[in-house]
Amino acid sequence: MMNRFPQTLRWVLSVGGVFLLLFTLMRLGLYFAFDKQGNSFSEVIGAFWLGLRFDLRVVAIISLVILILSSIPALNPFKRRSGKKFWNWFIFILCFLLLLFYIADYAHYAYLTQRLNASVLNYLEDAAISMKMVWQSYPVIWLILALIGGSLLLNWVIKRIQRRIEQAPNNPARRTGIISIVAVTLIFAFMIFGKLDQYPLRWSDAFNLGNDYKAGLALNPFESFFNSLSFRHKPYDEKKVREFYPLMASLLGKSSTTDSIPDFNRKINPTDAVSNPPLNVVLVICESFSSYKSTVGGNPINTTPFFDKMAKQGILFDRCFVPAYGTARGVWATLTGTPDVSMPQTASRNPASVDQHTIINDFNGYEKFYFIGGSPSWANIRGLLMNNIKGLQLYDEQTLNSPKVDVWGVSDKNLFLEANKILAAKKSPFIAVIQTADNHRPYTIPEEDQAEFQKLDLPKQDVKKYGFESIEQLNAFRYTDFCFQKFIEAAEKESYFSNTVFVFVGDHGLPGDPGELYPKAWSEQRLAVYHVPLLFYSPAKLSAKRIDRICSQIDVLPTIAGLCRIPYTNSTLGRDLLAPNAGPGLAFIFDADFIQVGILKDSVYFRKQLKTGKEELVSIRNNSVPNPEPISSELRKLSEAFYESSRWLLLHNKKR
Repeated sequence: MMNRFPQTLRWVLSVGGVFLLLFTLMRLGLYFAFDKQGNSFSEVIGAFWLGLRFDLRVVAIISLVILILSSIPALNPFKRRSGKKFWNWFIFILCFLLLLFYIADYAHYAYLTQRLNASVLNYLEDAAISMKMVWQSYPVIWLILALIGGSLLLNWVIKRIQRRIEQAPNNPARRTGIISIVAVTLIFAFMIFGKLDQYPLRWSDAFNLGNDYKAGLALNPFESFFNSLSFRHKPYDEKKVREFYPLMASLLGKSSTTDSIPDFNRKINPTDAVSNPPLNVVLVICESFSSYKSTVGGNPINTTPFFDKMAKQGILFDRCFVPAYGTARGVWATLTGTPDVSMPQTASRNPASVDQHTIINDFNGYEKFYFIGGSPSWANIRGLLMNNIKGLQLYDEQTLNSPKVDVWGVSDKNLFLEANKILAAKKSPFIAVIQTADNHRPYTIPEEDQAEFQKLDLPKQDVKKYGFESIEQLNAFRYTDFCFQKFIEAAEKESYFSNTVFVFVGDHGLPGDPGELYPKAWSEQRLAVYHVPLLFYSPAKLSAKRIDRICSQIDVLPTIAGLCRIPYTNSTLGRDLLAPNAGPGLAFIFDADFIQVGILKDSVYFRKQLKTGKEELVSIRNNSVPNPEPISSELRKLSEAFYESSRWLLLHNKKR
């Protein structure tokens, strides 16, 4: 039967079949190789079916390109020697690129539990650091060999198919050949469109499956990468900013909303006298400090006993959320008070956004420090810091005395101890930021600490059960707590300790499955990515309190200024969490990977997909289904108001 079709068409269909088999095996590999987040195989059949349709689209596009090119006489793989040579190289390069996408996709998923998307291009802007991290975290040589070997194997299979077709009888009638080519072309066109409907199969259809894990499983790296790459829009919509300005002004406690242009400036003056002597501040931005992995978040492994001890002596906000995932976005939100809603690049990488007002500058008379164990050139954090914080003293891997242990530079323990030594020598008040990094791939535990810091060894099933992807990740998380302990124990011996507020906040959480520790929304809607502890610790100055109120990373600096009774100008969206007029407890969420905005308030999480308008409302207290109206209407307005205001502020929060 197949012999009645032209050789070229048989070859194209065979090549498409090989690629479809490859894509299917790669999706199965993703399911079996990574955390299934509690989804049995029967529960993800719908994701595999949708994934097959996405794969068929890619196969159809590739097959059409091959069919069109092979119809050129000089490129016919069966009639011209030049055509055979061309296709030999073309197929090898094509296989190489397809496998490269999948290897990058697997690595990206292992790192972020996200399919490959356009945000990966951010790492190219810090190529040297990114390559070091990849080299130290992944078996790069083996991956390169697998890439080359896999490409050669696929190419060999396709050449064998070509040879067998060439040796088979070939006598199609001209009319049959034309009809078959037209029919196959129409089938390819339908596969590209994707469904019998008015609208084609869309990338965003994956999000109708019920949770983010199933959506990610259904996608392939080509759909997720190129669709997120194509998401472009102007920096802000001034009409919408003005529309939502009264709502935001009311929320932020700004009395006047009659400004000719949106004006978020609020002059905050303390009612109490400024502390004498002024309080020092040490703000620790903690790498990947997920609440559900910590002792204060209820993890039964007791991963962070020392942080838990501090939390019982300080003011702990146990429902704090970062507005966006990623260290660059977390640092930005903490220092500026504006959620980083840039897409796909981060705001710190945008020259038009890097000029920003920060409340740190309102700490008049304070020395200002920033300590980072690695390079602040990563993500242009150096530009954000040095361009906007007056008189900043920046210490990094080049100016610290301790040796570098991996791509992230000096170990967190030595970073803390060197910072403590520098701060202990200061006679004037100071505000210092310390940014940690060791709780990050490649999860290095320095040799100098391996005698004192005892690594934990648990069965793999227990490691997974309590939310960790590997024993290395678990021990790196525990090592973070060890570093906190070493820092505080050293600081307690110094005179500045009793007059200092120490603040700890995660730069972001980590994806994963908290299991029964948290409601399903933490895994299905990825709230684990955004949930971090926020602790204000000063035994001599603050009374212990645990506050079950939703708050945000953008609230950190206003709250610090309020504790220190510093007069300041708040020009963005954060609020003093301890002020009597702090307003309702809520947090804005921006998902740059899935292009969604959302609001957490009270016991619910609302989110909206920006490309399709699809909305969800889920409980964050339990697994009940909340009544969508009128809750969704209120939260829809709030999420849009935060999003549009944030877009505006990225370009209209100039330093003073």
